[in-house]
Amino acid sequence: MKHSDLSKVPYPEAEKYFSYNDIVVLPVGSTEQHGKHNPLGTDYLIAYKLALEAAKQTGVATLPPVPFGVSSHHRHFLGTIYVSEESFRNYIKDICLSLKEHGVRKIIIVNGHGGNLASLLEVARKLKQQGLLIVVFQWWNLRELSEYFKPEERGHAAAMETSLIAFLYPDLVDLTKTCDEEPREVFKGLPVYYPGDTKEYTDSGVFGVSSTASSERGKIVFEIAVKKLIEIIEVLKKINVKDICSKA
Repeated sequence: MKHSDLSKVPYPEAEKYFSYNDIVVLPVGSTEQHGKHNPLGTDYLIAYKLALEAAKQTGVATLPPVPFGVSSHHRHFLGTIYVSEESFRNYIKDICLSLKEHGVRKIIIVNGHGGNLASLLEVARKLKQQGLLIVVFQWWNLRELSEYFKPEERGHAAAMETSLIAFLYPDLVDLTKTCDEEPREVFKGLPVYYPGDTKEYTDSGVFGVSSTASSERGKIVFEIAVKKLIEIIEVLKKINVKDICSKA
């Protein structure tokens, strides 16, 4: 295809692609607060750029990003637009089943927002029974990144995420407005899961240190994440879905 983004080519090019390929990349994210220095669309903007670059280098197609996700915990910060888990699951499921009609059997979801993960995995489990192999990639979990960022720099809207969005979209980030805030922990040190809202933990929306962010550091993150995503895509290309899924 002339462009790796499926939405930017006419349908004859899509027909040609699907006649030879059974794999697609789907970037998803959210529209939610990321401090006073980052755009609300940080999660889906990052996911899309990662998906697009990896798609270009591997010859696969990517879809345009899904911009809304499961992020009601950020709702106290205006501009946050969220959907319910049920709506999100159904939407992602319908996208994947639509792709299945095109002959797609392998989908790699590039997830830019951690709050989406449980829903994405549930969809992946259910659609596996219908012959679709879906895997989820999250860039911030990569072990290699710990060599470049301290734990306090790896939180929400902190230096690692801010550096990446600053590298990819320098015109959308204001590094003069970064701040450092240690999140409040109601049950600190206790082995419990608590569904707290962001406002309970931070006033600024930042979890940790964001003042050390830079575009140069973001370039490192981008290169590491794209390299790993390419590796995953190449592995998926070789997989026979019939050997894994219940139906194909």
